[in-house]
Amino acid sequence: MNRYILSVAVIAAALFSQSCTKEPANPVIPNQEELITTLIVDLIAHDNSDTAQFVFSDIDGPGGNAPIVLSEPLKKNTFYLINLTLLNEQVNLIYDLTPEIKAEGEEHQFFYENSIHPNAAITYMDGDIYGNPIGILVSLKTDVAQSGSLKITLRHMPNKFAPGVKSGDITNAGGETDIEVTFDVDIL
Repeated sequence: MNRYILSVAVIAAALFSQSCTKEPANPVIPNQEELITTLIVDLIAHDNSDTAQFVFSDIDGPGGNAPIVLSEPLKKNTFYLINLTLLNEQVNLIYDLTPEIKAEGEEHQFFYENSIHPNAAITYMDGDIYGNPIGILVSLKTDVAQSGSLKITLRHMPNKFAPGVKSGDITNAGGETDIEVTFDVDIL
């Protein structure tokens, strides 16, 4: 009889311990942000008189080799259409993240800060499902010949309703920075 009670106790303990370590039926998988290794900025003059490209590439990711940052000169007094492409080149096949960012536009916004000239205006040309800017497609008007910089920052989960954010002011945006790159800009 003692053997019977001992056997039942061992089986009950085994079943109890198994039920405590059982995996949940629907595990929660954290939403991991994609790695952005490359940012390509294509600039096309509205009248097709000029094209330029800025490229940031850090294939081995943060902390490895220094990134490559290239920029071509722009023409003065010219309207450019800017189109961004974001890639993850650490995978076997190059993965274009741009469609994903556009599809999740309400969770993303690009911010453009320039030291080129106050009249080098940047205007958002795209928007999310609520009509707030995303910034994959913008226009830039250059002014006089000079040099400066253009900083492009992608924020994940910014507060698009905070003061100034809709017009491109990053000050009150909050959120997480997915990528931030500063390009040297020469306007000739």
